[in-house]
Amino acid sequence: MTKTIRLTMAQALVRALSAQETLVDGAPVPVFAGCWAIFGHGNVAGLGEALYAARDMLPTFRSHNEQAMAHAAVAFAKASRRRRMMAVTSSIGPGATNMITAAAMAHVNRLPVLFLPGDVFANRRPDPVLQQVESFADGTVSANDCFRPVSRYFDRITRPEQLIPAFARAMQVLTDPAECGPVTLSLCQDVQTEAYDWPESFFAPRLWSLRRPRPDDHELAEAAAALKGARQPVIVAGGGVLYSQAESRLRVFAETHGIPVMETQAGKSSLVDHHPLNMGAVGVTGTAAANALAAEADVVLAVGTRLADFTTGSWALFQGEGRRIIGLNTQAFDAGKHRAMPLVADARVGLEELDQAIGAWKAPAAWTDRAREEKAAWGPVAARYTGPTNAALPSDAQVVGAVQRQSKDTDVVVCAAGGLPGELHKLWQAGAPGGYHLEYGYSTMGYEIAGGLGVKMADPSRDVFVMVGDGSYLMMNSEIATSVMLGFKLTVVLLDNRGFGCINRLQRATGGESFNNLLRDARHEILPEIDFAAHAGSMGAIVEKVDGIAGLEAALGRARANDRTTVIVIDTDPLKSTDAGGHWWDVAVPEVSRRAEVLDARRRYEAALAKQRLGD
Repeated sequence: MTKTIRLTMAQALVRALSAQETLVDGAPVPVFAGCWAIFGHGNVAGLGEALYAARDMLPTFRSHNEQAMAHAAVAFAKASRRRRMMAVTSSIGPGATNMITAAAMAHVNRLPVLFLPGDVFANRRPDPVLQQVESFADGTVSANDCFRPVSRYFDRITRPEQLIPAFARAMQVLTDPAECGPVTLSLCQDVQTEAYDWPESFFAPRLWSLRRPRPDDHELAEAAAALKGARQPVIVAGGGVLYSQAESRLRVFAETHGIPVMETQAGKSSLVDHHPLNMGAVGVTGTAAANALAAEADVVLAVGTRLADFTTGSWALFQGEGRRIIGLNTQAFDAGKHRAMPLVADARVGLEELDQAIGAWKAPAAWTDRAREEKAAWGPVAARYTGPTNAALPSDAQVVGAVQRQSKDTDVVVCAAGGLPGELHKLWQAGAPGGYHLEYGYSTMGYEIAGGLGVKMADPSRDVFVMVGDGSYLMMNSEIATSVMLGFKLTVVLLDNRGFGCINRLQRATGGESFNNLLRDARHEILPEIDFAAHAGSMGAIVEKVDGIAGLEAALGRARANDRTTVIVIDTDPLKSTDAGGHWWDVAVPEVSRRAEVLDARRRYEAALAKQRLGD
C-alpha cells in the first residue's frame, strides 16, 4: 500500500522543492537556494505558512520590489551557470505582474527561475476578489496568463493533486539545457491551503545532473568537413560555453587548431582577455580586432549563442565570401538560425567530438598570425579610451578603466543597460570565467543592483562591482537596502550623466534632435538636482560622491575594505563614447521628415541595409 503524507498543496510544494539536489564541484547541494517572497493576500496564508515551517531547509528572502527579487533570482541562476536556481512568489495582481519583465528577461536569456504567483480562487466563490483581472470573454483568464508567452512552461494549479505532474514537468524544463528557462506555476490561493494525501515518493530526494547530449554523427561529419575546408575560420563564444562549463575545452580547441575566438555579451569571460587568440567582443559593441576577422571569416563556429543582432551587426557583419555558419547549440531552434549547419549538442561534448573529427587540422598559419596582429593593434587603441584623465566629466569608458585598474581577476562586474554595456563589452578585460556578468539579451534597465545581489548570493567569496547609470538607478534601486539587510556587500559605481545618455546619442545618430532623453531636453519647469549619495545612504549603504577619475580610484580602494554595500557616485559626460571598433546596428530611420538631418540619416541607413545578408 502506498504510504501517504497529508499536507496542504503549499506545504507539499515547499517540501518537494527542498528535496531537489544537484552536483556542484562533485558535492550534492540543493537545486533551490531559497525563495524570494513578497507576501500579499494571495500567498501569505498558504505559501507563507509553508515557507515559515521550512525556513531552515529552504530559506526565504524578503525583497523590496517583486521585479527586483526576480532579477536577483535570475542573476543567481546565471552566476551559478544554471546549476542552481531560486523560486520567487508574490500575491496576485500587481505583485504578480511586476514579475513579468523579469520572466521575459529569463526567457530571452534561457535562464531558470521558478515563478510562484498567487492566483484567484479556484472555487470562484468570492469572485471578483481583490486585485483580480477579469476577462469579459473568458472566465478562466487571470492576470497570471501574462506569464504564458514568457514562460517555458506554464500551469495553473486548481486542484492540489495537479501539483504532482506539474512539478515534474517544471523540474524537467528548469534543468534541461535545451529547454531551460522560466517556469510559472500559478497557485490559486484557496488551493494553496487545501490538504491532500500525497504519496511519499513525491518527496523522495532527487539528484539532477547536467545532461550533455552528443552530436548526431551526420551533423558532426558535415561540421568537420566545413571546418577542414576553412581558410579563415572564427569561433563565436556565447553564454552556452559558460553554462556547459566548456571554457577549458574552448581554449584547448582554439589553441590546437589556431582559430581566433570572439565573444558575445553572455559569452564574455569564456577566455581570459589576455589570451592571444581572444579577439574580445564581436558585433555592434565589438573590438576592431574581432570585427575585422568576422567580416572576412569563411566559416563561423557559433558555440552556445543565439546569434542576436548585436552579435551579427544586424546580419551585416559577416561578409566573407561563401561564408558558412556551424551552429553548435543544445537547442535546435538556435543551432539552425540563418541557415546554419546545425550541430545540436552540449557545448563541451560538441567541441570534444569536433576536435577528434578534425584531427590534426589547423587553420592556415597566416590567418592565426593575422588574428594575433589584430589583437596587438587593438590593445593600445582601447587603452586610449580607458586611461586616467583629469576631465571634470569623464566618459563612461574612463570610468570603466578606473574600475578595471582597481579590480582583481576574481572580481565580478555586473551591468545591464544603457551605454555602459557597450563600453564594458568592448573594453573590459575579464581575468577569469564568470567575472563578467551582463544582462543584455533583454537589456533590462533596473537589473543592475538586484542582479548584483543575485551574483553575490551565488558566490559570496567574490567581490561584486555593479556599474549603473542614473537612469537605471532611478528605475530600481531598492535592493541596496536588501543587500545591506542580508549582509551581501556590493560596490555600486553610479554614473550620473543626468538622463538617458545612450539613447540620446542614438537619437542624434539617426538624425534626431536631443529630445526627452537627457533631463535638460525633457519637458520641465525645474531641473531636478538629485542627491544620489544621500538617497543611497538613506538605505544603509556607505556612500561617497567623488570628483573625477582619481577620486573614483581612491574611493574604490576604500570600498574594498568596507563591511557593507558601498555606493560611489560620479558625474559623467553624456555625449562621449568609444568610437573605435563597433559596427552598424539596424535602427530604422524615417523615410519622410521635414528635417534635413533625418533625410541624410535615412540615406546612410539605406546604404547600410544593402550590406545585410539574409537567408544565405
